[in-house]
Amino acid sequence: MFLLNHRLLFPDVEKADEDGLLAVGGDLSPERLLLAYKNGIFPWFNEDSMILWWSPDPRMVLFPEKVKISKSMAQVIKSNKFRITWNTEFEKVINACSAIIRKGQHGTWITPEMKSAYLKLHQMEIAKSIEVWENDVLVGGLYGIDLGNVFCGESMFSRTSNASKFAFICLAKELQQKKYRLIDCQVYTAHLESLGAEETPRKQFIAILKG
Repeated sequence: MFLLNHRLLFPDVEKADEDGLLAVGGDLSPERLLLAYKNGIFPWFNEDSMILWWSPDPRMVLFPEKVKISKSMAQVIKSNKFRITWNTEFEKVINACSAIIRKGQHGTWITPEMKSAYLKLHQMEIAKSIEVWENDVLVGGLYGIDLGNVFCGESMFSRTSNASKFAFICLAKELQQKKYRLIDCQVYTAHLESLGAEETPRKQFIAILKG
């Protein structure tokens, strides 16, 4: 286990344990967060914990051209039920992501400290959001870190059926047009798999990230 200090330095990701935990401590400064994401590392910790830094193997990713759109979602998209905006309500999106109740999860890892850190990255035009609207009401969205060729997804929320799926599909389509290599989804969930995400070896993920 590596204990970080004031130095902007992370150990090699190959030194992470079998769960992907690489290091503890440090801070959430924009400089450290950007260094982490550029090296395939992300923070994830509970409110009563030290900062924990992760780099799991395998890594859950979506290659934008492989996004899956079910027949029911195709009908939702065609219906024009939802309207999407880009990067206009970042703070509302991150607040909604932190407030959403998730099965099997007590509390939230999106602490006030995390919110403050990502708002700073948003002001630097690095952290970005996607908002989904229904009748001018914010009903879903997601946010993450934009590295220019890879989008590192952090969290998404939905207040009505299919809203977060709609955000994710729109993101994938947009990034496909912009020739992004992949969307980093971090760890496996059946929900992400249903949308086309897949597990890939960490070495391959890092190679793409640095390519």
